[in-house]
Amino acid sequence: MTDAVRLTSIRKSFGSQEVLCGVDLVVSPGEHVVIFGPSGSGKSTLLRTINLLEKPTSGSVKVFGTEYGPGLPGSTDRRGAEIALRRQVGMVFQQFNLFPHLNALDNVAVGLRRAKGVGKRDARDRAAVELQKVGLIGHVAKYPSQLSGGQQQRVAIARALAMDPKVMLFDEPTSALDPELVGEVLATMRHVAELGMTMVVVTHEMGFAKEIGDLNVFMADGCVVESGGREIFADAMVERTRRFIEAVL
Repeated sequence: MTDAVRLTSIRKSFGSQEVLCGVDLVVSPGEHVVIFGPSGSGKSTLLRTINLLEKPTSGSVKVFGTEYGPGLPGSTDRRGAEIALRRQVGMVFQQFNLFPHLNALDNVAVGLRRAKGVGKRDARDRAAVELQKVGLIGHVAKYPSQLSGGQQQRVAIARALAMDPKVMLFDEPTSALDPELVGEVLATMRHVAELGMTMVVVTHEMGFAKEIGDLNVFMADGCVVESGGREIFADAMVERTRRFIEAVL
């Protein structure tokens, strides 16, 4: 079976500061991978290398067997390759990044129209289907300013799902939310996981990680310190991992 994602020896530097120190990560189709660790450990940077929003300084990014970066040997169409990659890999960010002048339906439909050339009616029909999946069919006409933070993030998830990605990336999707709104977003992500979507999630929500994480990856100082199944939370092998888990659980 072809790996959904294979990162090999990924290094990333910003100026003289190396923030990823030769990281390897393999994600199988249908697998739910959780990346956790202290702030500044390189988690979000690693996640963003998967769709080349951050281009590695060195290493290899493969998605479903195709090499995408950091260099594209023999290819003169780097931009075209990156667009092709991002059509396979959806992403949900900390901030919702919705268009304030568009209602929920059109915020989801706009990507289909611009990126895939879908007609207005068909795009809106598909947007309604995705908003139904995230429990927002009753809010299609509302603008972002009329929605709670949790609802806005669920619109953002619907927008990413509408593009039919093969992999979904979530970069701390609840960190900008008030605590009482976190649960509804996690419930939506849980539903996406139950649909069989391949997911890579950076999160501080350790209860959620224990629930959905098939592979759990602890990072510190730009390196993978330890990885494993759900047993990592109760029986981590590395002291640095144990200390972090004890502090947050």
